[in-house]
Amino acid sequence: MDTNDLIKALAADTRRSGLPMNTAWKGAALGALVLAGVVFFIMLGPRPDIATAVETVRFLFKFVVTLALAVAAFAAMRVAAWPEAELRRMMPYLCVAPALVVAGVVLELIALPSDAWGTKLIGTNSVLCLTFIPLIGLAPLALFLLTLRHGAPSRPSLSGALAGLAAGGIAATFYAAHCPDDSPLFVATWYTIAILGLALLGAIGARWAVRW
Repeated sequence: MDTNDLIKALAADTRRSGLPMNTAWKGAALGALVLAGVVFFIMLGPRPDIATAVETVRFLFKFVVTLALAVAAFAAMRVAAWPEAELRRMMPYLCVAPALVVAGVVLELIALPSDAWGTKLIGTNSVLCLTFIPLIGLAPLALFLLTLRHGAPSRPSLSGALAGLAAGGIAATFYAAHCPDDSPLFVATWYTIAILGLALLGAIGARWAVRW
């Protein structure tokens, strides 16, 4: 038996039984959306002018970025749940959201006078952003870490970080509906910090929660 066969055999022996992985991931995705939605609507809710905001490009751009991150990180997390995971093929998808943010920031810097850059970057809700994206993402992150236990990731910390990115993408998508700061400069700064905080928490939590 070669090394790859041995790893697969060990993974099969240690994998939690009784629930197919596809079913577990579907349940985790649905559960994460429900839990994040419940926390969002209880604690925040949509912004009062959302009907007007949806007609603006900046507002909609936030959802393009956060959804791109959530989908790519969730897909990468599923791949990372297996010891023979080849994550390099997922990198182009994981780079989509950062590339969109960079493009948005460049266009914003071109469109705005330089004396407005600082105001748009700081925004009016940075503390709220740094507070509620992690709060909304905590339950999805916990659910993703539990689901990873059904697999056999060979790099738990990396798998946990991807779980944090996926949870952060979901949380940021909900929070974007409340946030009055639509500038890509604000999103690139405060959304990124909040989401990376969840990624770090996921990496740390996975060290003990995702072991086989």
